[in-house]
Amino acid sequence: MKLSDRQEKIIDIVKENGPITGEHIADKLNLTRATLRPDLAILTMAGFLEARPRVGYFFTGKTGSELISDKIKTFQVHEFQQIPIIVKEDVSVYDAISAMFLEDVGTLFVVNDKSCLSGVLSRKDLLRASIGQQDLNAIAVHIIMTRMPNITVCRKDDLLLDAAQRLITKQIDALPVVKDTEDGLVVTGRITKTTITKAFVELGIDSHI
Repeated sequence: MKLSDRQEKIIDIVKENGPITGEHIADKLNLTRATLRPDLAILTMAGFLEARPRVGYFFTGKTGSELISDKIKTFQVHEFQQIPIIVKEDVSVYDAISAMFLEDVGTLFVVNDKSCLSGVLSRKDLLRASIGQQDLNAIAVHIIMTRMPNITVCRKDDLLLDAAQRLITKQIDALPVVKDTEDGLVVTGRITKTTITKAFVELGIDSHI
C-alpha cells in the first residue's frame, strides 16, 4: 500500500509515542481531529495501526509486504471460484473438443448419470485422442479421461494458497471445487492457475491504491 506523506508521519509518531490518542497525534501534526480521522481509518483498516478504546493507537510492527502476505493467507476458494464447464461421460471426444474451445477453457469436468464427478479432461487428453485416424465422434470421453480417485479437488472453504499449492504440486491447470453428497462429489466451481494469478494481481493493485 502506497502511503501519503502525512500517513507516513502518523506511523512515525505512533511508533515513537504509542499508544497515543488521535487527539495527541493531531496536536503533533497541527491538524484537527476531523482532518486526521480519514488517515487514521485507512491506516487501521490496512493493518498498519491498531486502535484500542480508551487507550489509543499503536503500531502493529508490520510492513506493507507483510500485510499483503497476511491478507493472501485469508483468501478462500469460494471468493474466487469460477463456473465449471461440465460434460457427461458419454459425450464424444469431438463434442468435448468443441466445448473446450467454445468455452475457452483448458479443463473439462466429467460427471456420471448422478451428476457427480467421475473424471477430468485436459487439453493434452483431447490432443492425444485426436492424433491418428480415429473417428472422434465414435469415442466417448470416459475412455480417455483421468478417473477418480486420481483427481485432485478442493472445497469452497479451502484456502486459496492451498489450492495453488495443489496445482503446482500436481502440475495441473485446474481444480474442481466440489461438495460432498451421498452419491459422490458434486462440482460447484473451478479454480485455475489464471484465477489465482488474477487474485494476486488484484491484491497487488489494491496495495498501491
